[in-house]
Amino acid sequence: MKASFLSAVVGAGLTHALPTIEAVGNKFFTSNGDQFFLKGVAYQLTPADPLIDTEQCKRDAALMEKLGANSIRVYHVDPSANHDGCMEVFEKAGIYPLIDLDTFDTYILPNDPWWNQTQHDRYAEVMDAFIKYDNVLGFFIGNEIIIQADQSQAAPYIKAATRDMKAYRDRKKYRKVPVGYSAADIAELRPMLQDYLTCGGNSSENVDFFALNSYEWCDPTRYAESGYANLQSMAKDFPVPIFFSETGCNVPGPRLFGDQNAIFGPEMVNDWSGALIYEWIEEENHYGLISYGPKLEPTATGSNIEGGFTRAGVPTPVLPDFTNLQSQWATITPTGIKRSDYDPKHVSTRACPTSGVQGWLINGNVPLPTIGETLTTNAPKPATTNAPKPATTNAPKPATTDAPKSATTDAPKPAATKEVEFSQPAGSASPNPTRNPAPMNKELTGMSAGLVGVMLFFTFWL
Repeated sequence: MKASFLSAVVGAGLTHALPTIEAVGNKFFTSNGDQFFLKGVAYQLTPADPLIDTEQCKRDAALMEKLGANSIRVYHVDPSANHDGCMEVFEKAGIYPLIDLDTFDTYILPNDPWWNQTQHDRYAEVMDAFIKYDNVLGFFIGNEIIIQADQSQAAPYIKAATRDMKAYRDRKKYRKVPVGYSAADIAELRPMLQDYLTCGGNSSENVDFFALNSYEWCDPTRYAESGYANLQSMAKDFPVPIFFSETGCNVPGPRLFGDQNAIFGPEMVNDWSGALIYEWIEEENHYGLISYGPKLEPTATGSNIEGGFTRAGVPTPVLPDFTNLQSQWATITPTGIKRSDYDPKHVSTRACPTSGVQGWLINGNVPLPTIGETLTTNAPKPATTNAPKPATTNAPKPATTDAPKSATTDAPKPAATKEVEFSQPAGSASPNPTRNPAPMNKELTGMSAGLVGVMLFFTFWL
């Protein structure tokens, strides 16, 4: 009797257990051996941690299930809070969160990059808090840190942070949760940055995945006209999984999400691992899939009200966007390839970009900075800084308050005096990773190409 009861209890628990996910070659696989494709949404209701209110997570997860989502991206969390309730809710709903490691005051800065022990330890706190959950899909080391060519000196700091957080993960004998980067879709930077973060042949330093915030596909359009054909050409046989960490242009509207058929269709599905739609909550930018109530005056105050929008309660679909995406995802069921049949050796090996290409400043596979090193550079500024920015997106990206604000000037500088120069002779390689604060409003951070000016304005304002 006791044995039967125990079996029933254990069986009930196992019913909701999700297989873990790993990155192998350029694909994600579940521990069951199935290829995994992301169909997810950006989820940051306020700058505060959205994964601590279990009841709100229940309401949202239930509607996400109906939408067809299997993943969410959370830009800012409080590592000292208890996330057990929300993480269990999302696990039962079959949803895998991706978590940004940086916090309000630990972002890698694009123009004045550094990577110090304080940043390392704060990133580690976030990893420590979430590594125990089997449904954590991955960690972002940064979001849109580099948004223009003359900020590429920050790239080695991004890579150094990746190296050190992967080393911390392995030293603690944690599950090998993938650690990657979310980039702005800037045409003049994209090819060099994605290659740089995966070049050099040292997997311990390279990102485990590369993600792109792109708003190039604005309905109505087609694959060949949208810019996706160009994105695909640069993703062919990419060394690590590549996916859209933000997408969903809302100009002219309503959003038809026709890009989902392309991403999961024959043109792209062999190289891309899916997409995260920007975003769950409706705000001033009108990218929301749901709302918690009518728009209010910007000065309105009250429980869960911020910036003129209610940020908790019963989620109501924003129509027709919600149902348009729901209909698209309902017809998309990629099966991919089994882990046992996959040979990761077919992926490409990317060469480290050399300096001078479209203003890229890092010359090859330069030595990465160690913890406590700051940047000095004698490299001449490229003449491309005043050139018109590429129009990589037709949609203005939102400026809202539901994502962590970026502290581009308040992060404590390292006490270390060791400086790194990245004016290297031809043939030398030494990356400097820089990182822009996680979503300045995730709506801000999600802003992709073409909106560089807008982003910079809000970054300063915030």
